[in-house]
Amino acid sequence: MKPKDPFETLLHRYNGLLFSLCRHFDRKGAEADDLLQDASVALWRDRERLLSLSAGPQQAALVWRISRNAMIDTLRRTRELDSLSDDYDREADDRNLINELHERIELLDEPDRSIVKLQLEGYNYEEIAEKTGLTVKNVSVRLVRVKDKLRSYFL
Repeated sequence: MKPKDPFETLLHRYNGLLFSLCRHFDRKGAEADDLLQDASVALWRDRERLLSLSAGPQQAALVWRISRNAMIDTLRRTRELDSLSDDYDREADDRNLINELHERIELLDEPDRSIVKLQLEGYNYEEIAEKTGLTVKNVSVRLVRVKDKLRSYFL
């Protein structure tokens, strides 16, 4: 049953993103429940701006940014005051996300996995179609579907 309140609908829409962030930051020593609650409060505070955007990439990016910042603030409060700024390594964080993405790509079925890998290597749709024996249109459709699947994992 879907919630009727617009803010609850927004939380429902992006619960995967919130739980993914919680899982990521939970590794750094905070409780997932605390992270989720603080992110939800931060989103509530900015609900008017969030609800003024239609569901899509802009709204998702704003939800991600607000939630991420709230979770980092929670970590700063719950751990020794300066330990996050000393220990936090943005490059390592980015590498972890990239590794997670590559793990998800490896779980894809063929030829989707090959198509994504070829695109990541810089091949255009025509070159991918030539290498895989698919049509350009089929490559395009498959990439859209795979990107949606991967996006749903991280959002």
